[in-house]
Amino acid sequence: MNSFSFNATKTLQSNTFLGLIVGENIITLQRVNSTNDYLKSNLSNSTPYTEGTVIMAVEQYAGKGQAGNIWKSEPGKNLTCSVLLNPTFLLPKDQFDLNIAVSLAIADTLQPILGENLRIKWPNDLYYLDKKIGGILIENILRGSSWKHAIIGIALNVNQTVFGDNQARASSLKLLLNQDFEIKTLLQSLCHHLSTEYQRLKEKHIIQQKSRYRSLLYRLGEPANFLVQGQHKSGTVIDVNKEGKLIVDFDGQLTEHAIKEIAFI
Repeated sequence: MNSFSFNATKTLQSNTFLGLIVGENIITLQRVNSTNDYLKSNLSNSTPYTEGTVIMAVEQYAGKGQAGNIWKSEPGKNLTCSVLLNPTFLLPKDQFDLNIAVSLAIADTLQPILGENLRIKWPNDLYYLDKKIGGILIENILRGSSWKHAIIGIALNVNQTVFGDNQARASSLKLLLNQDFEIKTLLQSLCHHLSTEYQRLKEKHIIQQKSRYRSLLYRLGEPANFLVQGQHKSGTVIDVNKEGKLIVDFDGQLTEHAIKEIAFI
């Protein structure tokens, strides 16, 4: 089978026009429990990483997902990495703006491959139709009322084809397109798009970013089933608010829900 490829030279050249180039410094680990934990531990020990540093794992055996879930990844088959950003230009109350920028960067990485059926499933998953193909975990380090660091954990299912108990709801680029993909090439593309969307966020293009993020929301404007405080309810996703809460229409009543308060069924 042919491996996916694109003009990496052009991508790297376009990065030179940006204020920050994510991926100028890439540290590859053969095996680690969690790239987020590795980066966070080294930062607490005053390791002088530059902004945009990427920690990439060949094998991540205890990757962290949203709400404490474990992300299981087959060694050498997927893109698992963490990126260090220092979004001091944002107030801590605007944390979800960074989530929006990161989500768009991943969408821009995957849409040329997967097309228009790629969606962002609130709050932190990437879906192709009804299959999960990736996830995001952002961990913020604050100092008082200031934002010091953001650790951006990203995991994308690339060449893995067996997902055990999650086989029915998980997929990968290889399963979807029946071909192998070069993980380092995907990382180059991801770094480029992270640089672009982060710079746009810094230049205060958040209104445009929010509009595009909303257009990519999973099940936007479609009837869907939810679990809300132990009860099954049918509603329609309307938007995500400034604080990152999901806005759902339940029989004409708009309600806002934080993480753990609501789940898709």
